[in-house]
Amino acid sequence: MVYAGSCLCGKVAYEVTGEFENFFLCHCERCRKDTGSAHAANLFSKTAELRWLKGEELVRTHDFESSGHIKSFCTQCGSALPNLQMDGTLLVVPAGSLDCDVPIQPDGHIFYERRANWDEHLELVERFDRLPGEEGDS
Repeated sequence: MVYAGSCLCGKVAYEVTGEFENFFLCHCERCRKDTGSAHAANLFSKTAELRWLKGEELVRTHDFESSGHIKSFCTQCGSALPNLQMDGTLLVVPAGSLDCDVPIQPDGHIFYERRANWDEHLELVERFDRLPGEEGDS
């Protein structure tokens, strides 16, 4: 399979050829800081190949305190982008950066004990199809 992805501003685009072996939702403090959300949603592959279609020069990669906690992003809009980890043997793709449907369901939540205190029973929170208060918002 070939999967297309890009950043928010569209200046960086990529494709992944191959399959994803795992999909994890990580709740660790670093992933919450990276995303500004309850968890990171990353796809993992040891066999797929990443090819930048445009904007590779705009991609920066940050290895937090040389800890192996790695994030790549667009320098124009800040969107999370794929990167290679573990000496280039593991491709990590932020699921939200894909421009197509994600082909697999998450395998699980990792570092769940370290989740945010407000990350409880979110399935019970009211849902809206657009901003609350807009016409036809339910």
